[in-house]
Amino acid sequence: MKQFDIIVVGAGIAGASVAAHLAASRKVAVLEMEERPGYHTTGRSAASYEPNYGPPPMLAFTRASAEFFHGPPKGFTETTLLTPRDSLFLMPEGQEQQAGHLLQHSVGLDEISEQESQAMFPVLRRNYARRSFLDRHTGDMDVELLHRGYLKWFRERGGSLFNAHLVKALTRRNNTWIATTPHDEFEASILVNAAGAWGDVIAHLAGARPIGLQPKRRSIGVVPIKDHSGSDTWPMVTDVGETWYCKPQSGKLIVSSADATPVEPHDAYADDMAIAEGVERLMQATTLDVTRLDHSWGGLRTFAPDGNPVVGFDPATDGFFWLVGQGGYGIQSAPALSQSAAALVLGKAIASNILDLGLDVSHIQPKRFQP
Repeated sequence: MKQFDIIVVGAGIAGASVAAHLAASRKVAVLEMEERPGYHTTGRSAASYEPNYGPPPMLAFTRASAEFFHGPPKGFTETTLLTPRDSLFLMPEGQEQQAGHLLQHSVGLDEISEQESQAMFPVLRRNYARRSFLDRHTGDMDVELLHRGYLKWFRERGGSLFNAHLVKALTRRNNTWIATTPHDEFEASILVNAAGAWGDVIAHLAGARPIGLQPKRRSIGVVPIKDHSGSDTWPMVTDVGETWYCKPQSGKLIVSSADATPVEPHDAYADDMAIAEGVERLMQATTLDVTRLDHSWGGLRTFAPDGNPVVGFDPATDGFFWLVGQGGYGIQSAPALSQSAAALVLGKAIASNILDLGLDVSHIQPKRFQP
């Protein structure tokens, strides 16, 4: 029996980041079912920082994370985590309601003319967008570097990572959790469920009431573009209705239909039809003629029933802490979200700078799902 103070299930960005904070004062083990951490959702992100993207709790966590991305703590990484890239939101006909929602919850958006939009994104088809909005506070995140930084912190603080340790059983005995894997048994008073798409599976093993988490597949393709020098400086572009987006990458374009297909937890793969729809919408919005796909991938984005993350101790299962349901916003919110989750695990208050950005703690607590 390996003894710890806290067991974290899952070594994606959620598990790695909260474990890094907890390891500063507690003996922590992270149990990861795959051969390497970050194999599923974390390693398949579109890697964009967008502080106007997500439900209200995620907006607060994302905006509170900006300082970390722009100036990570000494020793976390030697290079930048965020490279500036503007984001351009386009409102075609029929998306007026979505534009209103965006403007209601956004901070720092500027409305620009069609001519200004075309100057930034030269392939934009004339008269496609009725209105255009520019966010100058966005950028490309180095997701691998961020994840690696948290794992480095975790190890330096004495944490223990166990890859290929699928949790097969969870037992609560004498105020202690016993986690059984094919290789070892682990013991701790607190269990943090950071298992992503498998969060309800872990809850079931622990005898906790599942929340109703829904993994949703997102398919992304990479397409070549010809005769467009300087395309790497283009903004990330999306319609306000989130039916497609594109982003430059090494002389090519990442393209998606922003699909969110409900699926079971699994090793996600790209859906060819979803990518084809994204490419078709891209060509409707631009003068680009896409004739082939370089490669593609799929990832899972997992949501709670109300779309907000679930962060806190289960009200009916002693010592069981939820850290799931980050949807498509888990990377960009990780610094502030993990800091907050670690505070709650240790019985402390969430930092005031995060609360001041509009976080309502009742909107993330697990008890909101209790009958």
